[in-house]
Amino acid sequence: MSRFQEMVATPVLGPTGEPLTLADLPPNDTKRWVIRRKAEVVAAVRGGLLSLEDACKKYTLSVEEFLSWQRAIDKDGLLGLRVTRVQDYRDNIPQRYDN
Repeated sequence: MSRFQEMVATPVLGPTGEPLTLADLPPNDTKRWVIRRKAEVVAAVRGGLLSLEDACKKYTLSVEEFLSWQRAIDKDGLLGLRVTRVQDYRDNIPQRYDN
């Protein structure tokens, strides 16, 4: 069996544990990034459905933004993707004022 056949035969699991396909991914014009949508894109990239470059182009994301989603999942699970969670982190970052 070729590497391609193995990839096609191996399903990618989404954040809910269900198989994930390209058709299941959020639309290209997604503006409201809820936890599930972010997690689906991360799962698609990790599972090989979509390259990091393609995901960033498709959703107009920076690599840094995508990687922050990935780190949030690794560190705190899906709840790490909550916007209020990011705001909590931002509140703890010391402010720098340049005069």
